[in-house]
Amino acid sequence: MSGWVIAIVLVLIALLSGVKWLYEYERGVIFTLGRLRAKPKGPGLIYVWPLIQRLYKVSLRTVVLDVPPQDVITRDNVSVKVNAVVYFRVIDPNKAMTEVENYLYATSQLAQTTLRSVCGEAELDELLAHREKINMKLQGILDRHTDPWGIKVSAVELKHIDLPVEMQRAMARQAEAERERRAKVISAEGEYQAAEKLSMASEIIAKHPLAIQLRFLQTLTEIASERNSTTIFPVPIELFTPFINILTKTMEDNIKKKIEEELKSKG
Repeated sequence: MSGWVIAIVLVLIALLSGVKWLYEYERGVIFTLGRLRAKPKGPGLIYVWPLIQRLYKVSLRTVVLDVPPQDVITRDNVSVKVNAVVYFRVIDPNKAMTEVENYLYATSQLAQTTLRSVCGEAELDELLAHREKINMKLQGILDRHTDPWGIKVSAVELKHIDLPVEMQRAMARQAEAERERRAKVISAEGEYQAAEKLSMASEIIAKHPLAIQLRFLQTLTEIASERNSTTIFPVPIELFTPFINILTKTMEDNIKKKIEEELKSKG
């Protein structure tokens, strides 16, 4: 009697061992006597027949794969080290289990070879200035090759581009020369604009001679307000020209008036 009880207990334990549960982000790929079941199971509570069926859990969450640094020679013969990060997830668990032996390892190796290939076709300036373009190209190639495995590559991002010390120094000298060139161009443009404004001012002064006299008086006022010391300035004769003209005209009018009065008195 005890033997039957033990047998029943063992059978119950065997049957209960087939009870499995899957989280929301998991799917169960089941093989029945070695043959793939048509549709993955889960999430929730499922049952797998012991000794007949075998369950493989596949996560549907996005996997962040860090691609180790790769030695790359760019198209313009510059040796650099480039690493990246790949974001992908399984969209077809059945293909991920049957089409490739280890989809994580396979995706990692494919990402490394693709990174070397794509970066080797680009020039250094393109790697540094157009990372988004390189990222899109990497993502397209990886997604196309991993699609038969039931994997979707959502993004690829270049992380670091390590340059040789000699190249870093050359780029620093280039950047410094570029800044000096911009400074000289800005200085030349400032001198050109100043010369242009002075030319316009000289034309205005030529048309209005009194303007130079007003400017001279303004300069004297500014110097007198800034310094308490005595400053001697040569006074240009042009400054008194209007007053001389007025005085001359007054004298001429007085002489004419006297002549007219004398002629009247004699007549």
